[in-house]
Amino acid sequence: MRQLTDTEREELTRWARSRTLAARDVFVASLILALADGKSYTQIEGELNTSRPTIARWKARFEKNGMAGLEAQHQGSKPRSVTPAVQAKLLRKTTQPPTDGSTHWSCRKLAATLGLGKSTVQRIWSQARVKPHRLERYMASDDPRFEEKAADIIALYMDPPQHAAVFCVDEKTAIQALDRLDPVLPLSPGRAEKHGFEYYRHGTLSLYAALDVKTGKVHGKTASRHTSADFIGFLTDIVERNRTDKEIHIVLDNLSAHKTQAVQEFLDQNPQVRFHFTPTYSSWLNQVEIWFAKIERDVIARGVFTSVADLSRKLMKYIRAYAKTARPFSWKYTDVRRRIVT
Repeated sequence: MRQLTDTEREELTRWARSRTLAARDVFVASLILALADGKSYTQIEGELNTSRPTIARWKARFEKNGMAGLEAQHQGSKPRSVTPAVQAKLLRKTTQPPTDGSTHWSCRKLAATLGLGKSTVQRIWSQARVKPHRLERYMASDDPRFEEKAADIIALYMDPPQHAAVFCVDEKTAIQALDRLDPVLPLSPGRAEKHGFEYYRHGTLSLYAALDVKTGKVHGKTASRHTSADFIGFLTDIVERNRTDKEIHIVLDNLSAHKTQAVQEFLDQNPQVRFHFTPTYSSWLNQVEIWFAKIERDVIARGVFTSVADLSRKLMKYIRAYAKTARPFSWKYTDVRRRIVT
């Protein structure tokens, strides 16, 4: 190793003691100073945690070019920026289906097609708020009286008539009484509850439900079928639970069983009962659908039922318990653009 000049030693010492230079520069300066001080390769290997080939390579570069030999020889690649034209091409391609038969693009598939990095695709999608993996479903109402019917029902929710009861009525049909053939493994620390794949179907039943908009309580009744006669029987139960002189407004859908001659005769015999039909394909206007989603999550989806009678018993038990803490739904309809016109 040749002897260092005063200028070289001063510069290398400054590098070795620096707290702001890159770690590479600090390491190289310490290595050259150690060689200049006469330390052996073995000593330098231990002090700087390096290898003999690395020591030899930096020694040769310094002896050949001096301080210039210690500078980085590769300046790195220039930062790449995606032009607006490339972004527009990528987003336009995203809206077109892939040619391999799949339904949507993944970031890797699109990156390979356009010759870009997957991170670039992800960044552009994120900036444009494009999510090809997401899917939202909708149901378009073709009811020509949509606004009229929707306004009528919303008025019942927001400003119900005085001294009147408002019920949202519907039936949840074909609820299956499924019994697991394998034992259920209970929840435990570090393990989710497990159900076997095999099941036995005992049968089905229907659940009639009437949600009291004012209190949030639900009156329920199970039935083996969902005929017009069963529906009238359920309406009779609702009427009997309310004063005969009290108006009863019922929000319900357009099921054929709700519009039979027998139902019309019931309405003629009970003039205090008034029907308010939701527009076609607009079940979201019926608040009881919210409650049906709740009982589906809480009871039906993970339930184990040994018979149809057991299913009925557990549904009614839940309804009775729900009544103790029931609260009305804070239902709002604030964005009229949610209706999709076809």
